[in-house]
Amino acid sequence: MSAAQQVKFYQVGSFAAGNRLLGPELRSDQADPARSNALTCGHRACQGCGEALGARYVLDAAQRAAGGKVIAVNATGCLEVFSTPYPETSWQLPWLHSLFGNAPAVAAGVAAALRVKGRTDVRVVGQGGDGGTVDIGLGCLSGMFERNDDVLYVCYDNEAYMNTGVQRSGATPPTARTATTQAVGAEPGAPFGQGKSLPLIAMAHEIPYVATATVAGLRDLEAKVHRAMEVRGARYLHVLVPCPLGWGTASRDTVRIARLAEQSGLFPVFEAVDGEVTGVTPIRRKVPVEDYLRPQKRYAHLFEPEVRTDVVARLQRTADRNIARFGLYGGPPGRRLGEHEEASP
Repeated sequence: MSAAQQVKFYQVGSFAAGNRLLGPELRSDQADPARSNALTCGHRACQGCGEALGARYVLDAAQRAAGGKVIAVNATGCLEVFSTPYPETSWQLPWLHSLFGNAPAVAAGVAAALRVKGRTDVRVVGQGGDGGTVDIGLGCLSGMFERNDDVLYVCYDNEAYMNTGVQRSGATPPTARTATTQAVGAEPGAPFGQGKSLPLIAMAHEIPYVATATVAGLRDLEAKVHRAMEVRGARYLHVLVPCPLGWGTASRDTVRIARLAEQSGLFPVFEAVDGEVTGVTPIRRKVPVEDYLRPQKRYAHLFEPEVRTDVVARLQRTADRNIARFGLYGGPPGRRLGEHEEASP
């Protein structure tokens, strides 16, 4: 069962669905005029920054779910740099900045201190980018999972170290160009076979709740934060947040690119409880991975001076494997495609 109720809107920019006004219980947190505005004006994110959008929705939803009693712990990275240029801050909630790699440990310490004080009403959210989560902070995060600390940790995945100049991270997808994986050689860009899937690693710890989301599904993102805040113990939320600067996309296309990642199958959107997948967001209209790759300059070398059909086909097989593995397109999770079988059109 999906965390968010699917609503088809007929009037863009309104609450009308099926010619009827949506009830308040079905509206998004951002539609509430009393929303917390956890991340407010004055930050210095790039135009079209997916991370700023994702963080605002996540923290506002967490604030609403916890009655405004949330402490955020933030790793070093883009989110910290653009939101807190000394001596200013754009955060409107208790917020701590830690080192690049120890945000999960600091968040666990805050949760432990609250437990000792008997403050079960105050909740803790740890957050960081993919560099601080998938690479530098992996050990601390694994420890947090193993101890089942009462923390919701959120990774805003823009698929590289964007803050320091767009270097490859463990979340950078194959063939993507970065400052350290240049588009040169026989197999240009980030190599196949490297990196890691943090959602699957989190599931292997069998923690109470793991989910993925994108900034193309903001209602779904809010709903998953609410679901996570209903649970005690270690929880993990992995959010795809396109970066116009590092991905070479138009600022206006951030949400569209995130949707293409989801609809192509390259980024599966699902929920898991105690290590088992319990729900997926099905693909409504499957698109080829080429539709997702072409608008991004980090993949331009796959199409110029000639189209690398062999590489694109390899990425397509990755997407099809995700679709089969998670049952994203008309089938139960876990079923593998045959050698010559393709996902349903």
